[in-house]
Amino acid sequence: MQKNKIMSSTNFEARHNGPRQEEMNHMLKAIGVSTLDELIDHTVPAAIRLSAPLAVGNALSEEAYLAHAWELGKMNVVAKSYLGLGYHPTHTPTVILRNIFENPGWYTAYTPYQAEIAQGRLEALLNYQTMVTDLTGLPIANASLLDEGTAAAEAMILFNHSKPKAKEQANKYFVDQHVFPQTIDVLKGRAFHLGIELVIGDYKTHQFDENYFGACVQFPNAQGSLEDYSLFCEGAHANGVMVAVASDLMALISVTPPGEWGADICFGNSQRFGVPMGFGGPHAAFFATRDEFKRNMPGRIIGVSKDRLGNTAYRMALQTREQHIRREKATSNICTAQALLAVMASMFAVYHGPKGLQTISTRIHRHTLGLASALKQTGNTVVNEHFFDTITITGVDIQGVQQRAEEKTINVYVTSNEVRVAINETTTAADINELFYVLTGKNESVNIPAECSFGTMARNSSFLTHPHFNAHHSETEMLRYMKKLENKDLSLAHAMIPLGSCTMKLNATSEMMPLSWPELNSIHPFAPASQTQGYQKMLVELEKDLCACTGFAGVSLQPNSGAQGELAGLLVIMAYHRNRGEGHRNICLIPSSAHGTNPASAVMAGLKVVVTKCDENGNVDVTDLRAKAEEHKDNLAALMVTYPSTHGVYEEAIREITQIVHDNGGQVYMDGANMNAQVGLTNPGNIGADVCHLNLHKTFAIPHGGGGPGMGPIGVAAHLKPFLPGNSLIKTGGDQAIHGVASAPFGSALILWISYAYIKMLGGEGLTNATKVAILNANYMKARLKNHYDVLYTGTHGHVAHEMILDCRSFKAFGVEVEDIAKRLMDYGFHAPTVSFPVAGTLMVEPTESEPLVELDRFCDAMILIREEITRVENGTSDKQDNVLKMAPHTAVELTADEWTHAYSRSEAAYPMPGLRENKFWTTVARVDNAYGDRNLVCTCPPIESFA
Repeated sequence: MQKNKIMSSTNFEARHNGPRQEEMNHMLKAIGVSTLDELIDHTVPAAIRLSAPLAVGNALSEEAYLAHAWELGKMNVVAKSYLGLGYHPTHTPTVILRNIFENPGWYTAYTPYQAEIAQGRLEALLNYQTMVTDLTGLPIANASLLDEGTAAAEAMILFNHSKPKAKEQANKYFVDQHVFPQTIDVLKGRAFHLGIELVIGDYKTHQFDENYFGACVQFPNAQGSLEDYSLFCEGAHANGVMVAVASDLMALISVTPPGEWGADICFGNSQRFGVPMGFGGPHAAFFATRDEFKRNMPGRIIGVSKDRLGNTAYRMALQTREQHIRREKATSNICTAQALLAVMASMFAVYHGPKGLQTISTRIHRHTLGLASALKQTGNTVVNEHFFDTITITGVDIQGVQQRAEEKTINVYVTSNEVRVAINETTTAADINELFYVLTGKNESVNIPAECSFGTMARNSSFLTHPHFNAHHSETEMLRYMKKLENKDLSLAHAMIPLGSCTMKLNATSEMMPLSWPELNSIHPFAPASQTQGYQKMLVELEKDLCACTGFAGVSLQPNSGAQGELAGLLVIMAYHRNRGEGHRNICLIPSSAHGTNPASAVMAGLKVVVTKCDENGNVDVTDLRAKAEEHKDNLAALMVTYPSTHGVYEEAIREITQIVHDNGGQVYMDGANMNAQVGLTNPGNIGADVCHLNLHKTFAIPHGGGGPGMGPIGVAAHLKPFLPGNSLIKTGGDQAIHGVASAPFGSALILWISYAYIKMLGGEGLTNATKVAILNANYMKARLKNHYDVLYTGTHGHVAHEMILDCRSFKAFGVEVEDIAKRLMDYGFHAPTVSFPVAGTLMVEPTESEPLVELDRFCDAMILIREEITRVENGTSDKQDNVLKMAPHTAVELTADEWTHAYSRSEAAYPMPGLRENKFWTTVARVDNAYGDRNLVCTCPPIESFA
């Protein structure tokens, strides 16, 4: 074998890693090293290198993996599910399944921070917000949250931050006893660490006093009852108490929306709008509220603005609300949304339109009504007076119901004395007859009424009147609408997305394919364990492999984003301290270079943030860290540190850093954002960390989906394993488990198959080689760019890890901002690197291991040509204001207009690099005016006339 050769005979590794062998030799020469191992030895400190190969087994071929996944899938039982609890079978329109869910043009796009190359998904997300505001009756919605349980927690926290002065000391939050149990569990965990007293009781008899600031009820509730909460809301508001309502979008099509009877927030899960159950996720949670809460509302808001030419353009609005910027002042630590799933839910509404949705909603209710009537006629008691799709029945033979349900492969929700049944979109009249048999033992035909029966709760207000929801009902129109939007967005299907800290690597087709299999995506998260054996085997194996990758003893797969993983890791640390009688420890040390979610998560965990300095090389200032650790040793809870550092360097002092924290009674939380530079070479356990979250949507190949889904499992050392998160309905976590951090026991379990596939098809050797190639690609780009841009931080031998920071601050002296470079890259057909993080005025570049040499060179060529354009501004050859950088990006409409007034040529604007004439990505809007959008916030679909 050649010295530099790292390709195994396994076909997937050769497909996953971009450079070919001869290309790698060329790249190593450009870097100035002889072999890949020499580069790695010069880059990764010897003291932290692993001595043994990564123990995750040998690689499977793509064909072998798919056969293996198929066998596991066959071990699951796809039962007819009537379990409810916020999860329902649904029909995903096949045109949406094929053209969004299975389409890399949609699932490989990045979060739409660069609005000009994200207009398609921004429109789809604006449709989502419009759908949510229309159905909830509240004026403003965000572009999705993670799940219903965490959305409930966000509502509670928003109310806590929005208390009037007269209520400053109020710390009680009321939760009705019939809110979903998994939601109550998440609320318990969040409330405890924020000093909020959760009071659970019956809304009908509850009395508020001056100590309450908020309340939460469910509509319809966990029993299925549609309660009239209007008087409850009046009483709450009279006592200065704000009300959050957990609800169901499908029900809100038919019944009066909470915004019309007093709710301050309405939240829930949009899963049943065409998104498979997936054993718990991913699904887009919705969140709508009153206008006065918009600046405290968690998550992202898509807004309408104007571009440089005065045309309507979409963007992420009020971005200064984001925790990346607000850090320890953040009111939420939400980072990942569920953009791809929100897009699917919005397209479900576009596809069906208001009339189609009404047909689905009323059919569900009529089926439920028919079943309830038949049960009453046979002497059973239906507890609900009013209901939408769920009924609770008493007086039945519980044992008989269970036996008949098993016989028919049906799941209903059973307790010791009652049965609950939730009807769904897929339920037919024949299914109702079958359910009647399961519940009563009688084979009789159930009469389905022609009309609904909501009484005074029937919805009277219109919804989804915008043309987007009324113009695309044939498949031809729907297909063209989705394709039109897809064509407006740049994704990995077009070009590399070189975002530092975000790891936009290959999301291989073989990893994605099984997600469409019903055996994986049609399982309810609370299905009996006997029906989920394939899932259980995969989850156990994935946990074992992630333990091997991290050097830890235990893993929780529950956190459904990286930021939720941060929070979960800190909550586990706090539980450990309390268990040792040291619950007073509340200081969290965080280096100044940390990602903004770190301090935000610490605050959400009830910790006080103390920032430690970094030195001139970007490393943690060990002297300052030691001083602050010793100063706070009696109360030190944790250090949050990223490795390699946020600056893209393997810090030599990392073991000294972790030892200092341990010596002063703290635990070390390692941010796993940069695990792509660790796997197989070192690991958090080896470095001295106690807990680490893993961004599976970065290192382990889950696609970003235009801003989500993500997954953030945590790995922990043995002493923390007993405290891993549990679930109120399914046994998970440790023996002393903290409360759930997500609604479902394994978070967004469906997408865990992607990371499982990634590990299985690469194997231990392949995973290690992928890390090496990521480092190779980054250092090759550094070698090509170093004579044109200053690389801000490097390691001892002058190398970077898997990413680098290009310093653009000096260009500001002659009027060129880092944003100008980001926008100009769009004219070259690229998404910008990470802008102004972790250092303002810089670009952080990460190529990943998946990009081939031709694409690395194409990006470097673009950056070098842009540097020449900057030079022309600097020396006066180009006008200071009217130049290709300041005016970028350029649209086809502007370039083909009869009038051209710029001081540079059309071809210079449009085709600055060879190859673009044959393959050009055009932005559909010019540079978006962010300030205009914030001054004139519009977060629902604008009237069609505005596009004229």
